[in-house]
Amino acid sequence: MKILIINGPNLNNLGRRDLGLYGTKSLADVEALIRDKATALETDVDFFQSNHEGAIVDYLQSVAQDADGIAINAGALTHYGLSMRDALIDSRLPIVEVHLSNIHARDKFRQRSVISDIAIGQIAGLSWHGYLFALEYLAKEIADRTAR
Repeated sequence: MKILIINGPNLNNLGRRDLGLYGTKSLADVEALIRDKATALETDVDFFQSNHEGAIVDYLQSVAQDADGIAINAGALTHYGLSMRDALIDSRLPIVEVHLSNIHARDKFRQRSVISDIAIGQIAGLSWHGYLFALEYLAKEIADRTAR
């Protein structure tokens, strides 16, 4: 089983940007925690981060056929990334949307997600733990779907 972990704009600056909101762990730190959880779940993960929507679309189009699920923190693209949304739909994979902060308690424009209605779930406000919960849920969901 392979799960794609996708991070959008500015998530490469984790550990340096607004520490009170996003925490002190770097993206590399978060990826190490995800990798450890994936090992425990006997699941492969593939990481991708870009500040450019087109790069995320290109990535999805090139690797989705070899994957079983997606956990995505689209960053600001959450609110307006329509070509990314289309690529996610075209992947035909189960998706869990992840946000470090609680987007529903922030600015009005941050409360809108173009991903939420195509995702099987959304995890918001649980910091880096949300990625681990998303991975665990996706692994179970994919295993259940395979068993049916």
